[in-house]
Amino acid sequence: MTGSAFRFRLERVRAVRERKETAAKQELAHAISRRSRSEAELDAADAHMQHAHNEQRSASDGAATISATELVARQAFVERVEAQRADTVRELSQRDAEVRERDALLITAASEHEMLNRLRERQEDQHRRESERVEQVALDEIATQRFRRSRA
Repeated sequence: MTGSAFRFRLERVRAVRERKETAAKQELAHAISRRSRSEAELDAADAHMQHAHNEQRSASDGAATISATELVARQAFVERVEAQRADTVRELSQRDAEVRERDALLITAASEHEMLNRLRERQEDQHRRESERVEQVALDEIATQRFRRSRA
């Protein structure tokens, strides 16, 4: 004596929210990956800048005389390396902001998906309880009829 099968009316919406959550997870993973690459680039830029500073110091500390144009060229190189490092720092900051944004989007998508999952579970539980109640009423009716027949 089973009733109708449970059908969640918002199943398509739930499936869309699930796909949205999955996409948000992937976008967050990509953002974290880009951030990691930016961190590695910053480490490389730091090493390159340190090397440039060491070269600058060793050139000025040396016993040999260095022409003014060479000193200017070395200083321009150091400044260019420092500017590249500053660009890398800005890029890392942008990647951090992107990761935070993607994380917030994932939290929103996950909560929307979870809300629909809970609604589905609640409605499925209500449907199951109602089916059990209807079945129990039918069984009680059958038992009552059998009892009446046995008494007659």
